Parts: sequence; structure tokens; C-alpha cells
Amino acid sequence: MAERVVQADGIELCSESFGDPSDPPVLLVMGTGASMLWWEEGFCRMLAEGGRFVIRYDHRDTGRSVTYGPGRAEYTGADLVGDAARVLDAYAIPAAHVVGVSAGGALAQLLALHYARRVLSLVLISTSSAVPGDRTLPPPTEEFTQFVATAHVNRSDADSAIDHQVAYVLAGGRRPFDETAARSLVRRDVERAHDFTAARNHDALPDGELPQASLSSIAVPTLVIHGTADPLFPLRHGEALAEQIPGGRLLVLEDAGHGVERADWAVIVPAVLEHTAASS
Repeated sequence: MAERVVQADGIELCSESFGDPSDPPVLLVMGTGASMLWWEEGFCRMLAEGGRFVIRYDHRDTGRSVTYGPGRAEYTGADLVGDAARVLDAYAIPAAHVVGVSAGGALAQLLALHYARRVLSLVLISTSSAVPGDRTLPPPTEEFTQFVATAHVNRSDADSAIDHQVAYVLAGGRRPFDETAARSLVRRDVERAHDFTAARNHDALPDGELPQASLSSIAVPTLVIHGTADPLFPLRHGEALAEQIPGGRLLVLEDAGHGVERADWAVIVPAVLEHTAASS
């Protein structure tokens, strides 16, 4: 399907759909600073071939959505939550199964808490609780923390940004790393963006206005998917998330890092299809 620019409330969000609009809808929500390309086309088509109408979209300041420029963001985290609902509105979808990865998983939780009627079920991948809790969860790995503290990048230079992003890919280190595929994806992401430097605005966004809520009030079926080698959110984050959401189920991916790796599509896609079939 061709890309479609959604216009709502004075902003533009670039989206793309796969499959038959009469099938159960699945909305894919990507993480911090990442465009919809990180929901790879092959993954989207596998879901569509399984009988789902799949929608992916660019967050603000990524890809071909509205871009404000570095340091000039005019929105909050709460606005990113609302953007998911705006995309559903544009496709005339009252409610969808929502799949979020990393910070997109946090946005998916907040969507279920504050736009509950828009969410049929949740799939939360490589993420942690979106609301404050009283649990002590492990920090990122020492290797990841050291990389963030010592890596140097010229964000105004595309090649430097690509090199940094490829090195930053959170594969976890327990599997062979396909640097060629990762570099190709990052380059396409950088070249496609209106302004690839603007994505860093996500790192400093204020939360915005959302009512206080607890994960225990999420009332839709929830599947948590988490890798044992996730360097950003160690496995305990996924375990705690599944424990806090009523009826939450946990699918553990052995040796998987952070994100939706191609090596795990054969496990993740059937799990999403089964979960969304039971919840439709």
C-alpha cells in the first residue's frame, strides 16, 4: 500500500496500511526517535497475510510526519498518545489491537488507560511500565550504559548518525549481528526523514497532561513479549509488566535483545495473530 498522510488537529502524520480493511485492525506503535520503517515491511506483511489489517505510522519528528526541528518540539508525550487515536480516526477505526515496542509499548499502555474504548488488546514488546510503581527494576546493562556515556556522534552529519545508530542497535550480544541489514535500515530511515536530527526531540519531551492511572485498571487482554538479552530493559521489566496488568501473559524470547528482530518474527507473528484472534 502507498503511504498516506493523515491530517488531524493541524498536524500531519505519515502512515501506511497492509491487508484487507475488513480484517481485524492492528495498530503498530514504534519507540523513541524511530519512524515506522522499524516495523519492517516483511513483518507487516506477515501479519496481514495472517488476516489482519495492519497500520504503521511515523511519530512526529520522524520520517515524513510533521517535523519541528531540533530543540523546537511543540508537543508532549501525551500528544504522542493522542496521535495513535488520531491515526485510528483517519482510518475510521473505532478500536484496534495495539502493538507497541520499547517506548511505543509505554504509549500503548497509556492509550489503553486513557482511550480505553479504542483498544481491543495490547501486545507490549521490549518495554516497561508507563506509570510509576513501587517495584525495584534493574537498570540497563553496564555495556549499554558505557556506550551511551562514551559514544561520539555528529548528529548533523548523516554518515556519522548512521554509524552511531548501527552501533546503538540493541541486539543484546548473544546472537550474530547482521550489520549489513541494520545499516541498510538505518540509512533508509535517515534518507527518508524530513529532518533526521529532529528525532532527538523525543529524548527531552515533557510528559504532558494525562490523568493518574494504574496498570491494574487495564482491562484488555495483554501479551508481553520480552527478550532475555534486552540491554535497555532487562527481562525483569517484562515480567513485572505482565504481573501488574490483570491477566497479562508473558512470552520470553531466548537470547533476544531489544526490539523486533527478524530472527524472532517466526515466533512473534503467530503469537500476535493468536492473541488478537482470541481478543477480536
